[in-house]
Amino acid sequence: MTDPAQQPLNADEVLDVVDENDEVVGQAPRGETYARRMRTRCAFVLVRDAEDRIFVHRRTPQKLVFPAHYDMFVGGVVGTGESYDQAALREAEEELGVRGLAQPEPLFKFLYETAEHTWWSAVYQVRWTGPVDPQASEVDWHAFMTEEELARRLEEWPWTPDGLAAYRELLARRESGSLGGGHGTGR
Repeated sequence: MTDPAQQPLNADEVLDVVDENDEVVGQAPRGETYARRMRTRCAFVLVRDAEDRIFVHRRTPQKLVFPAHYDMFVGGVVGTGESYDQAALREAEEELGVRGLAQPEPLFKFLYETAEHTWWSAVYQVRWTGPVDPQASEVDWHAFMTEEELARRLEEWPWTPDGLAAYRELLARRESGSLGGGHGTGR
């Protein structure tokens, strides 16, 4: 018998399935959406502390997607009937283990697509200056890192491919001056 603590997380959670225009076309269990490459929705939240450092963490080995990978975003899937804004706040508070987080600021939205996965991704940022107590079922390790420290680790550590794509898009938009708030996701 397999230890329940070693089982992948949330495979039975029902998610909205969306089309190429981010319109809901149905629902399916999370495990099925991944297995059949059905498009869903995710919220990514970049969290900075009082010193402007970025919260970085390693996902637990039990995560259904990208287990034991590092990520510079907290967040996760948008639940059935939930808005991106609601998911961003809920997921950030859950993963950081905090309450009273300000509503994360929307930055942009993009479609993440690979041969294995596809989801609409809403990217946010928020500042948290208090202590964190990350959710043990989600986070194995964490630290706040400067952008320079993070940049040095990008080639050394295994990163979640979607988080890395979102971070590179964030940096490119910042460099081009096209990083703006709001992306029409507050349904």
